[in-house]
Amino acid sequence: MPDWSAARALVPLDPTVTMLNTGSFGPTPTPVFERVTELRRALAAGPTDFFVRKVPPLLWHSRERTAAFLGTVPERLVFTTNVSVAINLVSSSISVDGPGEILMTDHEYGAMIWAWERAAERIGLTIRTFPLPAMATDPGEIVDAAVKSMTPHTRLFFFSHVLSPTGLVLPARELCAEARRRGILTVVDGAHAPAMIPLKVSDVAADFYTGNLHKWLLAPIGCGFLVIGAGMEVRLQPLIVSWGYKTNQYPISDSAPALGPDDRDAYGSTPRTRYLEFDGTRDVCPWLSVPAAIDFQTGLGFDASRKRMAELSAYTRSVIPLKEATPAVPGLHGAMTAFELPPGKSAALWRKELWDRRIEAPIIERPDRLLIRVSHHFYTTEAEIDVLAGFLSVRS
Repeated sequence: MPDWSAARALVPLDPTVTMLNTGSFGPTPTPVFERVTELRRALAAGPTDFFVRKVPPLLWHSRERTAAFLGTVPERLVFTTNVSVAINLVSSSISVDGPGEILMTDHEYGAMIWAWERAAERIGLTIRTFPLPAMATDPGEIVDAAVKSMTPHTRLFFFSHVLSPTGLVLPARELCAEARRRGILTVVDGAHAPAMIPLKVSDVAADFYTGNLHKWLLAPIGCGFLVIGAGMEVRLQPLIVSWGYKTNQYPISDSAPALGPDDRDAYGSTPRTRYLEFDGTRDVCPWLSVPAAIDFQTGLGFDASRKRMAELSAYTRSVIPLKEATPAVPGLHGAMTAFELPPGKSAALWRKELWDRRIEAPIIERPDRLLIRVSHHFYTTEAEIDVLAGFLSVRS
């Protein structure tokens, strides 16, 4: 079993802050920070050499390592800045036959709801949400609720693998299978899944699976991805037209043969991934640092880390004096636990009072109530959770 105190020492957290919000942004462990800084120094010292000669093999290596970690293949992995960009890449270009609807749960992330509202307007569909059994005791309850909401008019089903408001883990593979049986496209927001829960994207079998690596994997900010399902490759257009747009129009040399869409190219990608991924000159150092983040947590042991998260989740439930808003059933929760706040105080005031005490935990605004969400990674301590529990005990 890892020495969690020693592991925490490798995460340069502000000692004056009670950090309970990996769910929004993960900190950067020292070895990962050192790697991305090393790369940025090389970029600063020789930008042309860096982009032209150093990046291609490093980017392909990172693509291979990231794909293996996620349970997919590098030819289907498109790097993005974050999950929002990945979802917008899909929503901004996907076309489906109308009339019809986009179906989503009533717990989706607000900005992504807007992305799909814009998409629905563009392609002439409507948006429909259905209520999730938020305190389900069995994954089948969630599948049943989704299936009952699917109709012959449903063209696309969008849902989160792990809900941002509460941390409820949805049975993504089963949901995608049910949609596939009905000819419904699936787009999964996997923002919180990588590293927090065991994940093999190929088993989920979504048409489009998106996610973040800067949350629970603790890669640098600027690391997201899109995994394209089989047969979906031709349905997307890039958000930005740049030099990946006509990849084979400018071969490396006169003798270079044209590449197939999934052949490795000279840029650390394939023509298909470069088409969607390359948006001009940008800092790719976060993408190149993902292997360092994988290595860091591999050294700790992902299973050991998840076991530690589970212990912290149980401890959190035992000391926070509020009604739970996340199921305690194994398989339906990970490393985020939400609690219902008492009425009578605004979200803004809760946030101010928390930060006045240097406690970092988000207040979630739901239509009928306010929640506080606690994120517990391996570096979280029981003493930090006690700080929050003491604050809430006085105010509940």
